[in-house]
Amino acid sequence: SREFHLVDGGVAANNPTMVAMSMLTKEVLRRNSDFHLSRHSADYRDYLIIFIGTGSAKQAEKYTAHQCAKWGLFQWLYHGGFNPIIDIFSHASSDMVDIHAAVLFEALHSEMSYLRIQDDSLKGNESSVDVATKENMETLIGIGKELLKKPVARVNIDTGIYETVAGEGTNEEALARFAEILSEERTLRKNNLNA
Repeated sequence: SREFHLVDGGVAANNPTMVAMSMLTKEVLRRNSDFHLSRHSADYRDYLIIFIGTGSAKQAEKYTAHQCAKWGLFQWLYHGGFNPIIDIFSHASSDMVDIHAAVLFEALHSEMSYLRIQDDSLKGNESSVDVATKENMETLIGIGKELLKKPVARVNIDTGIYETVAGEGTNEEALARFAEILSEERTLRKNNLNA
């Protein structure tokens, strides 16, 4: 057996969408030839973002504001098998990136350039990123296959809740559409190199 020491990506960026967009923008602004866009400056309308999340637990009321008001330090750190203060920080960070990206792409009328696939109804071990048993991995594979069949959803910028988007098909169809766009881009780039 081998031992791995890993750090959860949530330590730096719980939702790396904006990190990826910033890194791409940096390369465009530096005029890196590998990141040539049709315009002279970085324009998010030229971006194609696919974010496949790790999933999240089904939203449930674990405690009320009235209960929390009576908590001390230790209850905020550990309460009923959960880590409330850590959960709040990690979910808030990820949620803010979702909302920021949604607002940005909506403002540019480019909503179909941002695909976020995320199951927010996981329960128990399904929502834990550190349960790597064969049984749990098989369960997650099944969840992933079912998620492909679900309709495309986008965060409602007013409520922060993901809602089905009419007319955009399933996640599988959206991924196929993105794959076609990326394939066409690759062909264009290869043709430009050979010209």
